Amino acid sequence: MTIHEASERYNIPLEILREYESWGLCGTVKTVMGVWQYDDTDLERLSMIMTLHDVGFENAEIETYMKLLLEQEGTEAQRLRILDEKRGRTLDEIHFREKQLERLDYLRYHIRKQQEAKQG
Repeated sequence: MTIHEASERYNIPLEILREYESWGLCGTVKTVMGVWQYDDTDLERLSMIMTLHDVGFENAEIETYMKLLLEQEGTEAQRLRILDEKRGRTLDEIHFREKQLERLDYLRYHIRKQQEAKQG
């Protein structure tokens, strides 16, 4: 499967596929007549990359994680630490957003109270 076919079939932007290629993670990708050919292993890796991207990983974080994933042996603790750190940052962001919602609700409550006082 070519880069364009992979992009279309799996709805992966070409930029991400090109970045993936530049990381040197394409161990099994073959060049046929100047065109990258992806196999099932590459598509599994791309799926992992998209998952990491979807949960908020930056490109550098994805590259680090994927290189560890390819090493596999003895990298479980490092990969788990990376995921735990991302989870912690995500929880911090959620809590911050919850506080923002509480403040917004407080402001809305006071506006409604003022409206009721005017109508009453």
